[in-house]
Amino acid sequence: MKAPQIEFESLETITRFQEEKLKDVLHYVNQRSPFYKRLFAKERIDISSIRTLADLEQIPLTEKQDLQFFNADFLCVSPEKIIDYITTSGTLGDPITFAMSNKDLDRLAYNEAISFLCMGAKPADIFQLMTTMDKRFMAGLAYFLGIRMLGAGIIRVGNGIPELQWDTIQRMQPDTIVVVPSFILKIIQYAEANGIDYQNSSVKKAVCIGESLRDKDFNLSLLGQRIKEKWDIELYSTYASTEMGTSFTECTAQKGGHQHPELIIIELVNDGGQLVKEGEYGELVITTLGVEAMPLLRYRTGDICSFHNEPCGCGRKTPRISPIIGRKNQMIKFKGTTLYPYAVFDILDQIDYIENYIVIVSTNNFGTDDLAVVVGMKEPTDDIEKEIKDRFRAKLRVAPEVVFEHIDQITKIQHPDINRKPIKFIDKRNNSND
Repeated sequence: MKAPQIEFESLETITRFQEEKLKDVLHYVNQRSPFYKRLFAKERIDISSIRTLADLEQIPLTEKQDLQFFNADFLCVSPEKIIDYITTSGTLGDPITFAMSNKDLDRLAYNEAISFLCMGAKPADIFQLMTTMDKRFMAGLAYFLGIRMLGAGIIRVGNGIPELQWDTIQRMQPDTIVVVPSFILKIIQYAEANGIDYQNSSVKKAVCIGESLRDKDFNLSLLGQRIKEKWDIELYSTYASTEMGTSFTECTAQKGGHQHPELIIIELVNDGGQLVKEGEYGELVITTLGVEAMPLLRYRTGDICSFHNEPCGCGRKTPRISPIIGRKNQMIKFKGTTLYPYAVFDILDQIDYIENYIVIVSTNNFGTDDLAVVVGMKEPTDDIEKEIKDRFRAKLRVAPEVVFEHIDQITKIQHPDINRKPIKFIDKRNNSND
């Protein structure tokens, strides 16, 4: 299997390629999607007038609440064509259902296969999946299908249980793990406590999901640095969502996640929905290409990033997205400082004696944001509370309230039975919809 040639063409060629793909999508949803047919009629949009990527601005943005209120109206196929059902969290509390046809599952496999190629994977590699394939979760299934299409080996271990992870590594000798970055620290901790020579294990690479691994300049985040200091393996970031059914994975140059032009069109918008200027940060907006069951036009992901359009050292000329610096609805304004949860995580992940934590934002009596970190550690003291606050002041200029809680109690909150990702951020603000 080879990387798609379109990824190595000029930006102009990629744009023309995507404009042809866009025509197919517009025609398809105009025929099949009750939601978009209704939107086109209401807004008096003539899809034949949308010929370029710039013309996409004629179409209103699709919000997550649209999926919440009109979930079934996005479906473009009959029920008997649906093979897999997936859910993702909704802004109003109830999960949103995503349906996938056989064609969509093939597309999902192709996306992951070329994403793994991007980071230098080969058919001879063996991947250990430290992520779940159950609980109506897309990612674990996507990785399995993609590695299978690539022709590489797969070991489906699932998340958690460091003892089982190390037993598998020692028995089956994988060279690549697919894992949430903070869990790498857990398996290192287990190895150190149990005399496992992890530095000389078969593992040479980690595909890191679900947490930020780099800062806006592509340097390793504090979490990434902490991992590398302990275990000198190659770390690759990947970003994806259920709605886009596509991933943006770092190549060997590790300078941002590459777009796959065959699968997705990307835009960046400001709070008002207008395109931002080149080089500026904005909210990522996606239009899916080649999706059969539930295609989306101009869907607001809520994720804040920037684009990098210069050619990459790997030879690809596709646009790349920066690390996600936060979610639009998670922005915190605390004591005159604007920040995102990731910035708080980054500091807490760097403190060795903190076992686990939860970040909580709430609304105070004055109607502004309050920030607290609930920290789990073995022996908290007043001196440690001051040290934690000093670290925050040094990095962010402000310090949150620090609350100490039993490690096990935090673990219960972080890992409820119905969740597939650990909860590290809780938004209790009056205007929060999450």
